[in-house]
Amino acid sequence: MRLTVRDFGLALSVPIIWGMGFTFAKAGLNEFPPLFLMSLRFTLSALILCWFFPPPVGQLKIIFLLALVSATIQYGLTFTGLKGLDASTAILLVQLEVPFGALLATIIFKDNLGWIRALGMAFAFFGVGMIAGAPNMRNQLFSVFLVISGALTWSVGQIMIKKMVSITGFQLIAWLAFFAGPQMFIASLLIENGQLESIKNATIVGWGTVIYLAVIMTTVGYAIWYHVLKKYDVNQVMPFMLLLPVSSTIGAVLFLGERPNLNTMIGGSIIIIGVAIVVIAGQWVASIEKSSQSDKNRGGYE
Repeated sequence: MRLTVRDFGLALSVPIIWGMGFTFAKAGLNEFPPLFLMSLRFTLSALILCWFFPPPVGQLKIIFLLALVSATIQYGLTFTGLKGLDASTAILLVQLEVPFGALLATIIFKDNLGWIRALGMAFAFFGVGMIAGAPNMRNQLFSVFLVISGALTWSVGQIMIKKMVSITGFQLIAWLAFFAGPQMFIASLLIENGQLESIKNATIVGWGTVIYLAVIMTTVGYAIWYHVLKKYDVNQVMPFMLLLPVSSTIGAVLFLGERPNLNTMIGGSIIIIGVAIVVIAGQWVASIEKSSQSDKNRGGYE
């Protein structure tokens, strides 16, 4: 089934919405501590979503643990790292979520990695090395480490999600946010400071960031994403996500005044190429396996 013009536009809007969210989050970090900003985001998201989606009976314990891993720890690492980096640099490092995810799936689920996806992973890590090895990054290596650790933690969270059953996407987001908000608030109180002052001094930029992250990025963004995923094959819509670092970088240039250097642009391009190889090759392998299984099933009935 081919994407209609409307659904093509919807699919295209998701990486733009999420990419801009990363850019606006960078601006919000100038006004709120990282974990505190994320606690505000997820608390507001939960207040919006939990009214409409009932709690998944029997799975709240695993969702609590998932919120701890894929939200509290992951966003804590990623956005603390973002505070010390340009948004255009951080979003490129975040793309390691894809090769990390493929690697973990190979180790845990025995997925067939293949030499093509391995090559894509090598490209992605080489690109990261180019960015991290630039002379201007010497004082930012800890922030680089935090963002990369966040990407790895996100991948662990996706493995946990794969083991869940009988839960809709919106149920998962709603109740993950329900647990993540308080978790991040407690973590913020333990390791950050200045929360009260940030609330008192926050400008329209800070509060606008909270609303954008909670309402537009989380609620609207995922509503569109799940709508498109429900109608079309994953291999038709997943490549749109390759535009996420592009939209975020454009946003960082336009709204934050960032000017990525040559190392970042070359390294970032190599990362995107590597991720594209992993994504497209993975879908190609999956389609072949699906076709092969379909042929076997037909053969069994003949």
